[in-house]
Amino acid sequence: MRIRATVAAVSGALALSALAVPTAQADGSAASTYRADVAKVKEAARSAASGRSAFSTAADEEPMPYKLNASFSNFKIAKTVKLGTTGQVSVPLSFTLTHGAEVDITADDFLIDAYIYRGSFNTATTASENELYGEDFATCTATSATAATCKGDIDIYLGEDAEILNSQAGTWRAAANAVALNGQAAPGGDLDITKVGFAEKGGLATTLLQRASKLTVNATPEPVKKGKTITVTGKLTRANWDAVNYGGYATQPVKLQFRKNGTSTYTTIKTIKTTTRGDLKTTVKATADGFFRYVFAGTTTTSPVNAAADFIDVK
Repeated sequence: MRIRATVAAVSGALALSALAVPTAQADGSAASTYRADVAKVKEAARSAASGRSAFSTAADEEPMPYKLNASFSNFKIAKTVKLGTTGQVSVPLSFTLTHGAEVDITADDFLIDAYIYRGSFNTATTASENELYGEDFATCTATSATAATCKGDIDIYLGEDAEILNSQAGTWRAAANAVALNGQAAPGGDLDITKVGFAEKGGLATTLLQRASKLTVNATPEPVKKGKTITVTGKLTRANWDAVNYGGYATQPVKLQFRKNGTSTYTTIKTIKTTTRGDLKTTVKATADGFFRYVFAGTTTTSPVNAAADFIDVK
């Protein structure tokens, strides 16, 4: 789920357990119990990272959480994610949590966030429109007294209430944090942030969020006499997350390929560019029965795609 403000940045909090998931952590509603308090801890730690000494509790500075003995590694997430214009896409992720023996990861108020972000880590922009979280808790399994393997999702919503903009297509980086509230978030109590442990790390992995593309092809006339001219048209479009539709992808190189009937290999005949509206049009000579297709290699922001082949009957 996309969170657009620092104070709400934990709505996708991922909970951790040891050998089993405690009831409070297994229920997604448990996240709401701690979100506001975790957001305060996270904001305080990020504020420190942006200028003050992190985890300081000096009298002349704002209260800071103490540095939690926890670290993150082996973060795995899809290298590319293709996003259309509607629905929800859940992107699985996993990582290893290593922690000190004194850290009780089975506590109901020990929470883990895993998320992806754009731009620099621990900045004001990172904490606003440039973070994507999971909707539910992760499930984690202890592999030793000081390590656990965690799994979760990044949930991305598209459509009229899209949580991602066209301008945000491209490279995103992965991060994770752990918060030990240590009972400080008890109902009706004041949060003593100095008694809360916090650990966070960015740059754990990268993923490409790409605008999904579509490609068509049509070879005419059909049938055609050998040696005559064939006109091959098509169109390259891509998801417009802002307008919730597909629009033409302008001035992109696209390969025209041909596969002779009875064979399995396509050969590139030529490369042409789309028009300002994404249209494609070129001509070739008819040589034999076979299949034409257009092939787009993709870009950082847009997924690759092959058009469904169109058969041409040569007499």
